[in-house]
Amino acid sequence: MFAQVIVDIAHSQVDKIFEYSCPDNLPVGSRVKVPFGGRFAGGRYVGENIIDGFVIGISEQSTFPPEKVKPIKAVFEEAPALVPECFSLMERISSRYRVPKAAALRLFVPSEMRLGKVREAYKKFVKLKDSTVPISKAAKKQRAVLDLLQTVEECEYTSLCNDFGAAAVNALAEKGAIEVEKRQIKRSPLNAEIAEEQPKTLTYAQGNAIDGIENSDKTVHLIHGVTGSGKTEIYLNLIARAISRGKTAIFLVPEISLTPQMLSQLRARFKGEAAILHSGLSAGERFDEWWRLRSGEAKIAIGARSAIFAPLENLGVIIIDEEHDSSYISETAPRYSTIDMAKLRAQYNGCKLVLGSATPSVESYGRAVEGKFNLITLTERINKKPLPEIIIADMRSEVRRGNNTAFSLALREELAKTLANGNQAIIFLNRRGYSQTVICRDCGYVAKCENCDVSLTYHSEENCLKCHYCGARYKMLTACPDCGGVHVRYGGTGTQRVVADLKALFPEAKLIRMDNDTVSGKDGHYKILHKFAQKQADILVGTQMIAKGHDFPAVTLVGILDADMSLHFSDYRSGERTFQLITQVSGRSGRAGEAGKVVLQTYCPENYILRYAVNYDYTGFFDNEMRVRKATLFPPYSLICRIMVTSENDALALETLKAVYFAAEELKNQQPTEFIFLNRMHSPVKKIQKKHRYQVLMRLKSYALLEKIYDIAVKNTSANCLVYVEENPANLS
Repeated sequence: MFAQVIVDIAHSQVDKIFEYSCPDNLPVGSRVKVPFGGRFAGGRYVGENIIDGFVIGISEQSTFPPEKVKPIKAVFEEAPALVPECFSLMERISSRYRVPKAAALRLFVPSEMRLGKVREAYKKFVKLKDSTVPISKAAKKQRAVLDLLQTVEECEYTSLCNDFGAAAVNALAEKGAIEVEKRQIKRSPLNAEIAEEQPKTLTYAQGNAIDGIENSDKTVHLIHGVTGSGKTEIYLNLIARAISRGKTAIFLVPEISLTPQMLSQLRARFKGEAAILHSGLSAGERFDEWWRLRSGEAKIAIGARSAIFAPLENLGVIIIDEEHDSSYISETAPRYSTIDMAKLRAQYNGCKLVLGSATPSVESYGRAVEGKFNLITLTERINKKPLPEIIIADMRSEVRRGNNTAFSLALREELAKTLANGNQAIIFLNRRGYSQTVICRDCGYVAKCENCDVSLTYHSEENCLKCHYCGARYKMLTACPDCGGVHVRYGGTGTQRVVADLKALFPEAKLIRMDNDTVSGKDGHYKILHKFAQKQADILVGTQMIAKGHDFPAVTLVGILDADMSLHFSDYRSGERTFQLITQVSGRSGRAGEAGKVVLQTYCPENYILRYAVNYDYTGFFDNEMRVRKATLFPPYSLICRIMVTSENDALALETLKAVYFAAEELKNQQPTEFIFLNRMHSPVKKIQKKHRYQVLMRLKSYALLEKIYDIAVKNTSANCLVYVEENPANLS
């Protein structure tokens, strides 16, 4: 028998299928070790390289003479790691995003497992075997071990050895008095006790939504439901129906911080059938959860973006919650859209793809309005309470009154009432640290990162400056390095400073902060959110990781600081993102018995986006946004395509940029009607992690030229200069 193998080298020169002889019973999808090429040392051939590969096919005949076909050296696992669907997706991903097939297949296997850095975990357990075995009176430790094992079913071998000594335990095993058994153990990513939960009684609207999805002939369904309208219960019911039919399910959430809460709900409802996949797990936990899914022990995968590649067969439903979130776009090769990958998996399995959001992306809602997606609308909250009242606080008036703090009078008053009533509050600011910039008042110098073209953020707890792009840390300035002046001040406010100011205003209040600086370890998100849910804190201060998905019954107030900050980004989506962020974070308030309030602080109270947000008028916002985009020919009425050029060598990056631009310009000359805009420029962030960044930006009328644009990128990339394509990039900086 002969195996068709793709070697695990993500390079275009070896992006082909190789043949090896193999055992008769080798299954397709196996990971194997194969000889590949030769190895030279000291100018002479010393042996063959052994590398990893993926078996994508088996045949009885070889296309080469048998004596030239080398044998597979080893097989990694008994069960094949890859499911048949992987190869269909591999072809689509490789062709669509112009990446080697090996790079596409890597998406389906955890990196630690692929690199051989993690294996199954085993522990030894000890049981009483024969209590009649004679033990010497002098062997007191052996007698103590036997006495203990007569009171318990089994003990861990290691703990027994620690307590009584390995010599005593091993002596008992040799005498046949005890039995030592080695067993595989599963490393669980969430060890908290989870109470069993019964399905909730569905409302009329929820029942209609489920029936509408189940009975529709469309593949993609969009649930547009206001915050608190019960979308999660719809998801859980759809999963239950899929499982009852013997199928499996994938449930995606945008933030790692949301997965513990959602996993708790899934495990409460479905027990051990739910497994979690995301980058925050330890290598061992991810390995075990992945194999639980692959073996069929678990039937529901929950996680962030990468969980779309969960090794499940026979999918019955795929759910993408908060479908509008930009984190569903991969920013590393292959630069895929999770929704596009989900559509491919849904088509392959003949299952439903359900997108859900209180603020759907303009593109998704537009497809639903056109009838390409099945649109389901939920206009009321489950508790029948109105959406929280949003109070606009004009910060220009606050400044005129001499209030230079981060808190308006309205927010301070509402916070005082909330705390007095024993309720909780959330303060949202999408900027971590103590201050955004450190500026010299004498000469205007701004502290910047040496590796990236961005200003450093001051963190008071560590008294240091940090780069939020590469993670570099610098000592806090005592004097300006340019002019020597000592008048160094902080510019802007971050979550750290907000907490400090709140402590001064409300010294009795218990505060907790949630951002990338406070969340550490695999359980960091869970611990903070659990603490707040248990009312061990009165005020939660955080960035966008607290803005969506969370359900805290005691929260009756949300304060939004610098609500209009995202309006001023040079991005055609800035208005859409501002509307989404305000609506999402406002939805955390008033989700239980008491009515909620939101104080929205802004320097632009007359902005039309804020007006739509205050009235929760998504359809009004959508209609206006579509008119603007149609008039200006922005997506979905065009395709924004960006070719990025990055290199540590600035001169090489510039030369490559010219070659890329001239090739794009030639394409424009050949088909001028396809181009709306074409230009070359520095990327807004000129350098990240020592790499200089340039871009060729274009707006196209359709996807017709996309293949040729990818050709330009592939042709101009080199060992020292990376060139890649982004389609409608989620972040234009």
